[in-house]
Amino acid sequence: MESENSTVVKEFILLGLTQSRDMQLLVFVLVLIFYLIILPGNFLIILTIRLDPGLTAPLYFFLGNLAFLDASYSFIVAPRMLVDFLSEKKVISYRGCITQLFFLHFLGGGEGLLLVVMAFDRYMAICRPLHYSTVMNPRACYALLLALWLGGFVHSIIQVALILRLPFCGPNQLDNFFCDVPQVIKLACTDTFVVELLMVFNSGLMTLLCFLGLLASYAVILFRVRGSSSEGKSKAMSTCTTHIIVIFLMFGPGIFIYTRPFRAFPADKVVSLFHTVIFPLLNPVIYTLRNQEVKASVRRLFNQHIA
Repeated sequence: MESENSTVVKEFILLGLTQSRDMQLLVFVLVLIFYLIILPGNFLIILTIRLDPGLTAPLYFFLGNLAFLDASYSFIVAPRMLVDFLSEKKVISYRGCITQLFFLHFLGGGEGLLLVVMAFDRYMAICRPLHYSTVMNPRACYALLLALWLGGFVHSIIQVALILRLPFCGPNQLDNFFCDVPQVIKLACTDTFVVELLMVFNSGLMTLLCFLGLLASYAVILFRVRGSSSEGKSKAMSTCTTHIIVIFLMFGPGIFIYTRPFRAFPADKVVSLFHTVIFPLLNPVIYTLRNQEVKASVRRLFNQHIA
């Protein structure tokens, strides 16, 4: 690999979230507490959906996969970030950096496509209820799940392939707390203008189009439910509102990071922290807190084990 792209850099030094030791300690404690509270909640959602025979609808199937993707996504950055907070020298190998970048975009791309699938599911359930069970059958759900995993893989492998072709001969300091495309590209010993355009097209345009498409789809759904009964309208509005909140949490930071030229902004690290650690863990919890069926199932599961 090094002989093909003239890479001589063996490791990258991560400058971290902040240089202040007091601020590092504060963020470490807050992120650790958040991580230890919310992460088990994600696994509880997965366990509840798996064990409760009443939660077999496609909505819960995809919600369980969302919780799994988000929990996996948080493992890419958060544990290493917490360890680095306690380390004087924050170093990641070249191969480790590429691996982290691959899984970051593999799972992130898959989650973005999963939200598209969930929007389609809600459209069929609310706007085409008579065709819902026929279209969203178990085989179709598994096919959609396979497609989104494949889509995430293709998206990520393009990112990695473009970066592997770049020469890295120094400097090797990444101004972030993890490896991501914008910071890594800037360290290449060559003109990266074309690569940056390709990256913006692959990540930024995909993120923006998914975001706009999702907003448009939920606008159509909300327009269609205006004439529904009060109970059906209330439930549809609640579901769609939840999905829209998660869409903004997922795609807002992604649009900020990837749809512009790779220049550093003061807010980049804070946005990246929420994008890679905070929001992924919150997404399934937001869905659960606004879903009466899942909340009731969690309570039943909890009460059974307490009894």
